[in-house]
Amino acid sequence: MTRIGTSELDVRPLSLGGNTFGWTSDEAESHRVLDAFVDGGGDFVDTADVYSAWSDGGAGISETILGTWFAKSGKRDSIVLASKVGKAPGLDDLRADTIRTAVDASLQRLQTDRIDLYWAHADDPGTPLAETLGAFDELVRAGKVRAIGASNYDAVRLEEALETSRREGFASYVALQNEYNLVAREDYEGRVADVVAANGLASVPYAALASGFLTGKYRPGQSAESVRAGKAAAYLDTPRGQAVLRALDEVAAAHAAPVTSVALAWLTAQPTVVAPIASARTAEQLPDLLAALTLELSRDEVAALERASR
Repeated sequence: MTRIGTSELDVRPLSLGGNTFGWTSDEAESHRVLDAFVDGGGDFVDTADVYSAWSDGGAGISETILGTWFAKSGKRDSIVLASKVGKAPGLDDLRADTIRTAVDASLQRLQTDRIDLYWAHADDPGTPLAETLGAFDELVRAGKVRAIGASNYDAVRLEEALETSRREGFASYVALQNEYNLVAREDYEGRVADVVAANGLASVPYAALASGFLTGKYRPGQSAESVRAGKAAAYLDTPRGQAVLRALDEVAAAHAAPVTSVALAWLTAQPTVVAPIASARTAEQLPDLLAALTLELSRDEVAALERASR
């Protein structure tokens, strides 16, 4: 188990992304995915109130499906539950009233009395940090939220938010959720990672598999059916993407492990990373993700992947 920053939340080193629920996975399949995830040793699920506004189900459908699964399975206490506020239609800022309204709506959809980790989904420069953090602090004190995190914050704004919490005595962000993977390193490594490390925060990267590219299913001359195929396949057109695939293949062969699990294991080997987020459209995709829970890469293998991804 790994502690999420300075919180009291302990998780296995993998988070299941809920963005597919009600979008590429219907309710029945989403429930199968969740069952398989927990049965395979997973315990950390990440969703958002905006998931999936772009689908027929609309914003909130992911939380609704999670809520029906909690009610049916009785497994709420087996899950560290994360959700987000700040991007849903009509609730797309971090004002105090927005946060109060959004959390109550999320709790109702999720059929639970608390969210374990509540993320600010994106920075809101138009709202004073003290107002945002004061509202989050109220939720923590009320027991509706156990810990808070920041998503899509740069280093400067993250530092300002942490200082605001210290100055005002508010609950403080314990984790950061930004994009980070073997082919998207530049925006996280360096100043952002330094702030995370210096303040004892945890990194919970999204897009850990680069829209599916790092699963290895996208190869030159091959096609894959996926709503993310265009973005993932674009990495194939770069020398860097091809070098990363070759390195992943070599490490995966050495361990007789799925390429997917190697990409995730590289992330968990990074100093600040606690649990990368990865999604599954079907329950059959879960074993490749869950294999990352027990895969340990050698120092040389981590270095080889790092060289290939520069």
